[in-house]
Amino acid sequence: MLRSVGQAPVTEKDKDPRVAELHAAVSRLRRELAGHPAEFRDRAIAEDELAALAAMVKSGTPEIARMRRSLLLIVGSIGSVSALGPALMGVRSAVDLFGDVPRQPR
Repeated sequence: MLRSVGQAPVTEKDKDPRVAELHAAVSRLRRELAGHPAEFRDRAIAEDELAALAAMVKSGTPEIARMRRSLLLIVGSIGSVSALGPALMGVRSAVDLFGDVPRQPR
């Protein structure tokens, strides 16, 4: 593959801008959570679910229902930590880019 000097290679995750946005949002929240000095009871849940989201991003094909479940668990575990609010909203916005969970016909 030929590319210009300084140009980043195109990877699979770069093909879908929603995946790139989710990757950036998850990375930001993981960094901010890691740097947050306070310990709280459900921190491990948030860290586990952020790791799950990061793995979905890495695979390039995030599952909408699983992303929404992870988001709910993350919000439930760190939603009251106001310092993490902007980064948490970034993850929520990135998940929303994928749309709603398809409904099952009755």
